[in-house]
Amino acid sequence: MRAMTTAPASRPAQKTLSPLAWTLLLALAFIWGGTFLANRFALLTTPPAWITATRVTLAVPVLWAAALLTRQPMPKGWRTWGALLVMGALNNVLPFTLIAWGQAHVPSSLAAILNSSTALWGMGLAALVFADERMTRAKAVGLALGFSGVVLVIGPSALGGLDLRALGQLSVIGATLSYAVAGIWARKMLSGLPPLTSAAGMLTGAALLALPLAWSMEGPPGGVTLPSAIALLYLALLATALAFIFYYRLMATAGTGYTMLATLLVAPVGVALGAVVLGESLSPQAWGGFALIVLGLLTLNGRIRLARARPSR
Repeated sequence: MRAMTTAPASRPAQKTLSPLAWTLLLALAFIWGGTFLANRFALLTTPPAWITATRVTLAVPVLWAAALLTRQPMPKGWRTWGALLVMGALNNVLPFTLIAWGQAHVPSSLAAILNSSTALWGMGLAALVFADERMTRAKAVGLALGFSGVVLVIGPSALGGLDLRALGQLSVIGATLSYAVAGIWARKMLSGLPPLTSAAGMLTGAALLALPLAWSMEGPPGGVTLPSAIALLYLALLATALAFIFYYRLMATAGTGYTMLATLLVAPVGVALGAVVLGESLSPQAWGGFALIVLGLLTLNGRIRLARARPSR
């Protein structure tokens, strides 16, 4: 899942989705679900920081072209560009790199499940920061269920040893927390920008940060094999540039409530691709944790309603 930059003027959530909305939702689920498989192939020849740098740099011209074709206004002022630079760090550079590094040590299917906790962090932080997102009983129950699932997926015993597998899982969770902080930052600092302009500016800032960071951390880029090159192009053009365009179109078409449904579908796609292409399998513990995360997210989203407590007589 990716943090929202700025929300377009969206309709109230529809009771039934139009064919266009279903197409966008399923396309997003498959595109983002494929990022975990693509990361595995990219890692065969490319280290994590260069995966991020390549991904954001190649996506920048695509999004600016889309913004210009639709006559979106350019960001103006140092304050706006500074906010976009921070957004690029929080929503792209840090999480993309953490997930790629984590996937060097954990299966892609496990990373896909852990990534689904992004919305948990987002809702929890929003309740602390924004007055109109106050904590309710349903949110508290949803967060408790979801984070219990995260702990179950990782395994409480893993936190005691902190081997590379445990660190890889924590790295992916760190990425989800960064996405959530990015969502808070966007709402506070970028709420006036059109979504496509914001996404293009954010990725421009991300590229300005990621390229020197990758060079300083990992030296000059090396050669890539054909599978790795295809994976990098997939991450840049589909999972970043096209996915942002689809994401905002879905919000404008169906309302914000269905964006969480898209993120719920990402993990099953990631797990399925890991099983079919890489031969990965998950433990019953991981599946149980994922079930708790899904229950938590559905409770947070209002799709599972808690019974009201009856007043005592």
